[in-house]
Amino acid sequence: MLFPIAIEPGDADHAYGVIVPDIPGCFSAGDTLDEAMSSAKEAIDLHLEGLDEDDAIIPTAGTVQAHSANPEYQGFIWAVVEVDITRYLGKATKINVTLPANLIRRIDDFVGAHPEYDSRSGFLARSALKELQQSA
Repeated sequence: MLFPIAIEPGDADHAYGVIVPDIPGCFSAGDTLDEAMSSAKEAIDLHLEGLDEDDAIIPTAGTVQAHSANPEYQGFIWAVVEVDITRYLGKATKINVTLPANLIRRIDDFVGAHPEYDSRSGFLARSALKELQQSA
């Protein structure tokens, strides 16, 4: 999953600060922009590991476009960090789902246009996670 990160620019006296808007309480920093992005991935992994240990819902990632519109992040640099969240979701279990053919076609077309979903199953899993997160 691609998690957007908001990077507060640093200077000679201050490190680059990193906020992960989709994961409340997940922060990081680095002396350089590259270090800030690298440490953000580590911070995300550690935070998700803690959520998994607490049986909490693993958050889904929003978009840079949605977050960058927030005035709280004005002047921040945006990047995305790829994190494999599958290890925090538990063992994959095969299920049988019946859906209308038109809906399946629309899902497949959407997944084809949005490779971040990987597959129909990936789309359904992320959509379910998003719905569960919004209702929590």
